[in-house]
Parts: sequence; structure tokens; C-alpha cells
Amino acid sequence: MPSKIPLRKSHRGRHSADDLLAAQLAAGKTVRDAAATAGVSEKTAHRRAGDPEFRKMVSGVSAGLIGSTAGIMADGMAEAAGALRALLADADPNVRHRAAVKLIELGLRASELVDLEARVSELELAAERLGESR
Repeated sequence: MPSKIPLRKSHRGRHSADDLLAAQLAAGKTVRDAAATAGVSEKTAHRRAGDPEFRKMVSGVSAGLIGSTAGIMADGMAEAAGALRALLADADPNVRHRAAVKLIELGLRASELVDLEARVSELELAAERLGESR
């Protein structure tokens, strides 16, 4: 059974710097600031940012950050919707009107997004099947 060859220290260090650089760029930092935090030169950071595999890594980190943020927001959406719905019983007719309008607007928008998501998923599946058949 072949033994696993340990990575050279410098190689591990580059991956650590890449991980940190990618995280900083995904968080919206400038290349200069991200390079400083990751402990690499600005020139190195620009070179890494030009590498398609590294850009893919940054996109993946960014998607993860966005997903986490969306999860936090989604967690509070039910409570926010309940608070908005409670305003439908407010004594002030203007408050009731604005709450009703906002509930309808947001409900329609959410419905459209769910529909679009389903349609995009269907298209992606069809494209995947088409690619497999070639």
C-alpha cells in the first residue's frame, strides 16, 4: 500500500495563503487588502486572481457566504411576515392599507421567484441530459 507523501511546507503554506486570499476576495476586499491579510504580495494576489481555478475557488467561497447570509435572513422571514400580517389588524387604516399592499407585492414576488427557480432547474436538467446524449 503506497504511503501518502506529505506536502512540502511551502506547498501547504501556499494553499493556506490561497484559502485566506480567496476568503478575503470573496468577502469583497480589494486585492491590495486581501494580499496583505493573506501575507502575499499584491503582484502574487493579482496573478492568483487571474487563474481560472482560483477564480472558481473565490466564486465557491462567495456562494457559501451568500448562502449563509440568505439562511440567516430566511430564518427571520417568517417572523417578519407575521409582524407585517399583524399590521392588517391595526387601528390606523393607512397602516392596514400599506401592510396589505406590501403583503401582496412580496407574495407575488416570492411566487415569481419560486416559479423561475423551478423553470431554471428544469432547463439545467434538460441541458445536462442533452450534454450526456452527445
